[in-house]
Amino acid sequence: MKIAERGRAKFRPLKEYDEKQVKNLLLDKIQQEQLSAQLLSKDYLEVFDRKTYKLNLVSLFSGCGGLDLGFELAGLDAIFGREKTNELLETRDGFLNSRHESIFHTIYSIDMFKEANQSYRLNFPETIVQHEKDIRKIKDFPNCDIVLGGFPCPGFSEAGPRLIDDERNFLYIHFIRALLNTKPSFFIAENVKGMLTLGKGEVIKQIIQDFESAGYKVKYKLVNARDYGIPQIRERVFIVGVREDIDFDYQFPAPTHGGGKGEQPFVTLHDAIRDLETNPGECYEGSFSPIYLSRNRKKTWGEQSFTIQASGRQAPLHPSGEAMKKTGPDQWVLPGGESMHRRLSVKEIARIQTFPDWFLFSEGNNLSISKNGRLDKIYKQIGNAVPVELARSIASPIAQWSAKNLDKIINNRSTSQQLSLFDEIEI
Repeated sequence: MKIAERGRAKFRPLKEYDEKQVKNLLLDKIQQEQLSAQLLSKDYLEVFDRKTYKLNLVSLFSGCGGLDLGFELAGLDAIFGREKTNELLETRDGFLNSRHESIFHTIYSIDMFKEANQSYRLNFPETIVQHEKDIRKIKDFPNCDIVLGGFPCPGFSEAGPRLIDDERNFLYIHFIRALLNTKPSFFIAENVKGMLTLGKGEVIKQIIQDFESAGYKVKYKLVNARDYGIPQIRERVFIVGVREDIDFDYQFPAPTHGGGKGEQPFVTLHDAIRDLETNPGECYEGSFSPIYLSRNRKKTWGEQSFTIQASGRQAPLHPSGEAMKKTGPDQWVLPGGESMHRRLSVKEIARIQTFPDWFLFSEGNNLSISKNGRLDKIYKQIGNAVPVELARSIASPIAQWSAKNLDKIINNRSTSQQLSLFDEIEI
């Protein structure tokens, strides 16, 4: 709770509070946000392609759809098995002709990034209702069985343990608003590693408590993408919630890669992109800033990539050629000069993020901006995405359990979900 201001946007947390107080404060904040959304939004009706005997999915902060595609694959795995699904995934037509078999069925997505929305539209069915708008202006969310998304956290930098009534941009509250609005069976949220240490760990505690207050059994874990077959060192926090009335104990999947007992070797850059070396496609070009050269940016063929960031200029270097050399504190050089080194291409980083080769990315339709400017929009989409295969692994326990308990989930819908104000038609 905000109790004092000092200087610019300084907030002090409550030192003592109980569970009831937290829940009431959260619900009061959400009620304020809901009222604000009603005032800002226009009244309209939407028709959703809901499937009665599937788990209908709502995607918040959807981006280009890495998390969503991973869920679709997990849903197909539950029907066909992983090996058969991988065969279908090899070609665009093979996958598009089979994706309707997944037990997961996406009905709605929302994101403010124009080009990411365009990419989403290029790769996902037209039946998905897609909004390119601020989630704070969404009045009501469609009834669904699963809500997923990676909520941004721009206001966490000064956060303390009790900041849900801070008027800055805490968008996870709108994730919770969607849960209260629709009461789905499950939710999955993804975020950066740094949220675990903000406020000396109190921020994540508060977020988990807030999600629990919405009526969910919540677990969270920091996972490294390379432990699940992604050729990249990428640590992210996943928060998974199961509605309180559902008898399912979600457990994060054990690592599948790493060389431990029963595990496969890590997937390397050689495994992932060596075949693209002579035909890598387009890449961001230009000089390397002092900030870029302040640390090593190149991995070897036998290693996993550095984290793929949402920027072409900051993309890691291709592993070919000589390694970077350290010449001093926060100073590295490129042997042979910059012309002997290049950033990873769009096609290569998409591979490293485990998107299938046929997945299409939009660079927008603004022909007045430079090639680098257009490509940067794609780098941003791919870097912001959840690696597809990581999403598939995180979704797998839910997919496998749901495939065996689908009737139970369906029978609980009528009593657990609140009626949405959207016009919905059962298909």
